[in-house]
Amino acid sequence: MLGALLAIGWEPELRGLLTVILGTVAFMGSVYLILGTNMGARLGFLVALCGLAGWMALMGAIWWIYGIGLKGEDPSWQQVPGRTVIQDADALNQAGVLEARLDVDPSMSNITIADHVTERFVDEGWRIVGESEPAFGQAEASATVYLEEEGAFAAGEFDVTHVYEIGGEAYPKIFGQDALDQIAFFHKPYYTVVEVAPYLPLREEPGRAPSAPEIDETRERQYVYMIRDLGSRREPAAMITIGSTIVFLALCWMLHRRDRFVAENLERKALAQSTS
Repeated sequence: MLGALLAIGWEPELRGLLTVILGTVAFMGSVYLILGTNMGARLGFLVALCGLAGWMALMGAIWWIYGIGLKGEDPSWQQVPGRTVIQDADALNQAGVLEARLDVDPSMSNITIADHVTERFVDEGWRIVGESEPAFGQAEASATVYLEEEGAFAAGEFDVTHVYEIGGEAYPKIFGQDALDQIAFFHKPYYTVVEVAPYLPLREEPGRAPSAPEIDETRERQYVYMIRDLGSRREPAAMITIGSTIVFLALCWMLHRRDRFVAENLERKALAQSTS
């Protein structure tokens, strides 16, 4: 007996299973027992199940509105397959990032090429994300992961110089772009491009502090092309709400249909008694 109690206390899977079973028996079972003794087994079961479905629908609606409870995947940046790390500015057009091809002269410095890239992004409707904005840090963290996975850079070997974004607008909207968006359930694809500049190799000498990182102007900028995955954070709650609402309405209809049958049977019985 002592060993069983210790197993329950230390095994989270067993404890969670027993919690669900005891909660089902104590919460729903006790309500069904009370209803069954007063209404009968069938009617008590329908009323108890209808109440449970209604409670699940209300709980799921609260989860759905506030994004709490049972949650799906959170929004995150995802790589564009085959076009994630772009190693030179001339490949931005080939990867489909920019519509027009850059006129890059081999005699241009890498700083000049980077300035031309920034101008082209702005001309084609991309927005420059400020370093103080939360989106800048989120894009920088995701780009760092993809650069390390692709083997382009290791941690601490580059600096994020610019972040560009485009898209992500919600639609449809009422009375124009800046009006109410309560029914704007759909979104256009949201893209971001992170520009990184490689550092010069750090000087490491015994007994001296490492040199401060400096951007290597002899190497061209590289770009990380990503798309925003909005995730499915509210999807489980939405499924619970919709499914529970359907079950609740079906059970309400069954109870209403039963009441009509009972009323008709009582009316026939009263009519038969009056004629006899």
